[in-house]
Amino acid sequence: MTETKIPTVETQMLIRKPVATVFQAFIDPTITTNFWFTKSSGQLEVGKTTTWEWEMYGVSTKVFVKDIIPNKKISIEWDDTPVTTVDFEFTALTDDTTYVVIKNYGFKETGDDLIQAIQDNTGGFTTVLDGMKAYLEYNLKLNLIGDKFPKEISNHGQ
Repeated sequence: MTETKIPTVETQMLIRKPVATVFQAFIDPTITTNFWFTKSSGQLEVGKTTTWEWEMYGVSTKVFVKDIIPNKKISIEWDDTPVTTVDFEFTALTDDTTYVVIKNYGFKETGDDLIQAIQDNTGGFTTVLDGMKAYLEYNLKLNLIGDKFPKEISNHGQ
């Protein structure tokens, strides 16, 4: 029997902070807004839906929290048409270092549309992890998400 591979985006980054700090950065929007979205309707909680906004692009997404295992995993579904699942996995390598893996799967697209979705999500989640690293390790707000698609050269999100 042949095993079917599920198309999955996977990005990862070592963050030089304790796992509880890194985990909380995705749960608490007052932290997350420093490196990812600009506004949130609240903290992530199992069974609840939260809205994330990127005000500079005039877009938002609804995020349904499927599961939270403290300091280990956050699993969400977001309505990034079509709905996909995103898992944030946290591994404490030492008391002061955390390895974060983001997996996005459940794509319904096929062919060129699937390739484009995987490319867009890989780039997006890599940018999120880069911004998170700069913010948590060096307290730098690099504005990576806002600068990814400057309005002067892009119609992204408009």
